[in-house]
Amino acid sequence: MSIPEAGVPVDLATSEALAALAIGDTGVLDEAAGMREQLRAGTSLDAKTFSLVKIGALVAVDAAPASYLWQVKAALDAGASPQEILGVLTAVAPQTGMPRVVAAAPEIMLALGLELPAEA
Repeated sequence: MSIPEAGVPVDLATSEALAALAIGDTGVLDEAAGMREQLRAGTSLDAKTFSLVKIGALVAVDAAPASYLWQVKAALDAGASPQEILGVLTAVAPQTGMPRVVAAAPEIMLALGLELPAEA
């Protein structure tokens, strides 16, 4: 157990889990993924639609950049195409406002493994 400058003891397992999350390894959140599936099952939506709706919600709440990594991957894994993800941005733009869509676009590009344009 180490004690960081804040004076709060942090055990090794917690430290390692946080380090894994910091580099994008979401495996430590497998339990949350199981809860996600239970939540989806209660919606009557298929996995692809559920994921696309969640991307729209991320745009609406101006979500943190890391949120898009997980949700775009889930959408792709469920069979969504990049074109459908772009369709979500187009669909929600009138309600969320163009600035939120513009802010989400680079995060979605990164989640899709695309390079950002030089002007971004």
